Amino acid sequence: MELELAFAGASLNRLDHRRTDHVWLEEQAQKGLYLPLWRGKPLISFDDQGAHLGWVAAEQIAPLRELGATQILLGEAQGQMFFAIDATSLDQPRTRGPLAGAGKMIDARSIAPDLTPGDAAVLAQARSMLQWHHTHPFCARCGAPSELREAGYKRVCTSCSASHFPRTDPVVIMAIHHEGRCLLGRKPMFPPGLFTCLAGFIEPGESIEDAARREALEEAGVRVGEVTYVASQPWPFPSQLMVGLLAEALDDQITVGPDELEDARWFTRDELAKTVAGEHETYRVPPPLAIAHQLMRAWLASLGG
Repeated sequence: MELELAFAGASLNRLDHRRTDHVWLEEQAQKGLYLPLWRGKPLISFDDQGAHLGWVAAEQIAPLRELGATQILLGEAQGQMFFAIDATSLDQPRTRGPLAGAGKMIDARSIAPDLTPGDAAVLAQARSMLQWHHTHPFCARCGAPSELREAGYKRVCTSCSASHFPRTDPVVIMAIHHEGRCLLGRKPMFPPGLFTCLAGFIEPGESIEDAARREALEEAGVRVGEVTYVASQPWPFPSQLMVGLLAEALDDQITVGPDELEDARWFTRDELAKTVAGEHETYRVPPPLAIAHQLMRAWLASLGG
């Protein structure tokens, strides 16, 4: 089945080969369109067709550029260049300054379901990149300040000249199944009744399959055999790549890790189908925005449900 993965489906040519051409970049920056983000929230505009990324012209955000706000080349589509720019320096962007009246700054997670797949993918790129620059202003080798280079896809230390590149953290997320049932767990901070797929970061020296088996054992005491790749999803909170898997448990014994989960249980096909549809009286799962929801749908589809 085809999954509905938010933040996937990149629609821009990222122009890697032009990122070191400083003259060309400045020419494009002066006539490009910009997506401002304020504290990680994108500018969103609305019309009769719904919500859209709030692109603004270079002239409109000139004050931000003059202040040295971080800007990233996102890419090109149909001859138009697109950039992201950090508008966090603005006090009240909706009512004051260059963005007043241009739209609304809206939480990325909440608005993503209302955007087209292409817009959501661009939002993921913009948010992750600007967040990386915000959290990596200094060199990890010597501690000196670093500078933005290559249209935002590199930082270089001003002292030791070390190069630093944006990072994406891979995460395995698994719909674990055994004899027609699917294993879901919950953490103490979850809302009442919410269960989801088990997940965890891939550690150095691990394959995807190794990480899936380790996380299943650590979190729920479940031994996993066959692991099958389903799909991946960028998750810009701040910058993960969710690697979606179906994993077959070797038995149904659960031993919840005291430092991992509050609870874990097996859901029958009928239970999970009702929960995914939002019709179960007790249980809930993440919304369709999350790959966990899509993996549950994929497992149900594999059973003909």
